[in-house]
Amino acid sequence: MKFRIGYRTIKTAVGTAISILIAQKLGLANFASAGILTILCIQVTKRRSLRTAWDRFLACVLAMPFSAFFFEGISYHPIVIGVMLFFFIPTLVMMKAMDGIVTSSVIILHIYLAEKITMAMFYNELGVITIGIGVALLINLYMPSVDKKLKDYQSEIEANFKIIFCEMVRYLRTGASDWDGKEITVSARLLEEAITLALQDVENHLLRDENIYFHYFNMREKQFEIIERVLPIMTSITHTVKQGHMVAEFLEELSENIHPGNTAHIYLKKLREMKKEFVEMDLPKTREEFETRAALLQLVNEMNEYLIIKSSFKGVKTFSKVNEQKKIEAN
Repeated sequence: MKFRIGYRTIKTAVGTAISILIAQKLGLANFASAGILTILCIQVTKRRSLRTAWDRFLACVLAMPFSAFFFEGISYHPIVIGVMLFFFIPTLVMMKAMDGIVTSSVIILHIYLAEKITMAMFYNELGVITIGIGVALLINLYMPSVDKKLKDYQSEIEANFKIIFCEMVRYLRTGASDWDGKEITVSARLLEEAITLALQDVENHLLRDENIYFHYFNMREKQFEIIERVLPIMTSITHTVKQGHMVAEFLEELSENIHPGNTAHIYLKKLREMKKEFVEMDLPKTREEFETRAALLQLVNEMNEYLIIKSSFKGVKTFSKVNEQKKIEAN
């Protein structure tokens, strides 16, 4: 079994140790709680870390006056803790700081165990909160780049699309049906993972709300839905006609040009010309030929939609520039 330690685990371990060390060196009571706060605040993305940190800080600060009111006003009793939470939790929900409920309970229990409230205690708890959350924020400023992983996903998905199209071509030309179709399930998984990773990358950029890879994989996902619709149409074709060879030739050329660049308009034009040729051809002579040609026309219409999706991909120009730059650097 493979044992792997992720960046979040490393950051949590390092951050917790630093928080406790700082709080202990400053002579704060309950200094270990700074480590607990750090553990709770380490998140998978920068934006989520910021949101969580604010929620937890707000909840912890509010916990102190609530504790003062209920414990000093009523008594230091377990039932009072329950009564206080009955009012405290809805307050946090109303302020949209639900993530701070668990964290603030640490502060509440500190005060409950001390059985007294002083300004020194308030300052102590504020110090623990600030150190624990502050260290987590600083640690979370570093997020490893996922560009290479996203590029790998892009390459794998495009390679799978090519194989799928090649199998479609083979079926149209030879009627071969020995393909196991594994590229379909693999592509579905890769697209799901890639979109999740691209969204995570967006969350790791505080001043950027978009990610070209997210739009790219979203575009491929829509195209993949069309491929899934096309395959049953393909398997319904059991008769060989001239139009089938024409479609096969088109799909073969398309399979050789699956990349992020903007060439969809070229193939859209070829599809229009092909459909025009279909119209000008003689009418079907038999029922089988009619059904085959109808299925081929449906397939062509689906591929037209497939290419329209690609042509409307707004990041295609950026990808094209990146590819051109790579060619220049290679030369």
